[in-house]
Amino acid sequence: QVQLVESGGGLVQPGGSLRLSCAASGSIFSIYAMGWYRQAGGKQRELVAAITSGGSGGNTNYADSVKGRFTISRDNAKNTVYLQMNSLKPEDTAVYYCNADITTLTTMRYSNYWGQGAQVTVSS
Repeated sequence: QVQLVESGGGLVQPGGSLRLSCAASGSIFSIYAMGWYRQAGGKQRELVAAITSGGSGGNTNYADSVKGRFTISRDNAKNTVYLQMNSLKPEDTAVYYCNADITTLTTMRYSNYWGQGAQVTVSS
């Protein structure tokens, strides 16, 4: 009923930039918080950044490790969340997952959804 589809991952050199996108589609009534998580090999999934659905772009929250380098934003008209990643480091290498809290038209209930993941590799 609801799909989150990420795009924009890839291979980049240290110091480079990438922009991830995540588009939500399906029977959507409303989207609340949206965010990005990442999981590196052998490690637990961790929150990278999140953004609420409030006015003026929403409130944002970042992991300490990405503050000042990553920027999360959203386009509510397109049901899309973005993650601009600058000054990338090898330790940013991970699978990045989109996450969203969505109420669907069919159930009118709040549920949490995940995307399929996008690989980001930072290497020279």
